[in-house]
Amino acid sequence: MKWKGRRGSRNIEDRRRMGGARGAAGIGGFGLLAVLLLGVVFNVDVTPLLQGGSGGPQVSGELSEEDRAMGDFVSVTLADTEEVWAQIFSEDLGRSYTPATLVLFSGVTQSACGGASGSTGPFYCPVDQKAYLDTAFFTTLSRQLGAKGDFAAAYVVAHEIAHHVQNELGILSQVNELRARSNEAQSNALSVRIELQADCFSGVWARRAAESFGSIDRQDVAEAMNAARRIGDDTLQRNAGRVPMPDSFTHGSSEQREAWFARGFESGQIANCDTFAAQDL
Repeated sequence: MKWKGRRGSRNIEDRRRMGGARGAAGIGGFGLLAVLLLGVVFNVDVTPLLQGGSGGPQVSGELSEEDRAMGDFVSVTLADTEEVWAQIFSEDLGRSYTPATLVLFSGVTQSACGGASGSTGPFYCPVDQKAYLDTAFFTTLSRQLGAKGDFAAAYVVAHEIAHHVQNELGILSQVNELRARSNEAQSNALSVRIELQADCFSGVWARRAAESFGSIDRQDVAEAMNAARRIGDDTLQRNAGRVPMPDSFTHGSSEQREAWFARGFESGQIANCDTFAAQDL
């Protein structure tokens, strides 16, 4: 992805200099991956395991050169999403797009939806309309989950912003209301459709960004497709030593996530991302 020297977003809230202690220092390699996967598979906050009993938030000092570069990369990616979605909303939907704020943090922070930590992964909070991202997740994504390349990281940002797009369109609130009245299996099934639609929206963004900025090539798209495969529920459950249980899926299988991203990229149209009307995901 060609991003260096390009315009960044003003909607970045960087909290990394005041991040929480990284208690994961005592958990390395596959041990860290195992703890992270437990959080993903069982949908629990494993922050206490990663903190190892350490204290609360503390000053993390100056950012490293790598951290600064990653912040710049996220800022450029966010700016691209803002431009693309503003165009789609205006030209295709006849309405205005209000961008989300993206919060960069280190270790632990707070959101209007509750505590945020690197162990729970990136997420979007519709209450404050902010996406939360510990950029250390990109290292986990690349080195431990096997999703390498800068566009794999861009896909993560685009996916979380896609949830904001769903919120802007009123989709997220409607589905969350349905989930609140559903049993666990039904709620999980609705969650899968929300997540797959966000993958599809991410593909739409990638297609429009490639056409508008010329910053994305075939290798970038391959990196995003690989990332989608690597974080499918079935793959994560297998990596955690479990037999995949479709009723417990909340994001979709690797095959589904890759297919819906591809669908969005190939069409470039959000109308083709209606996962709720699809009979077969």
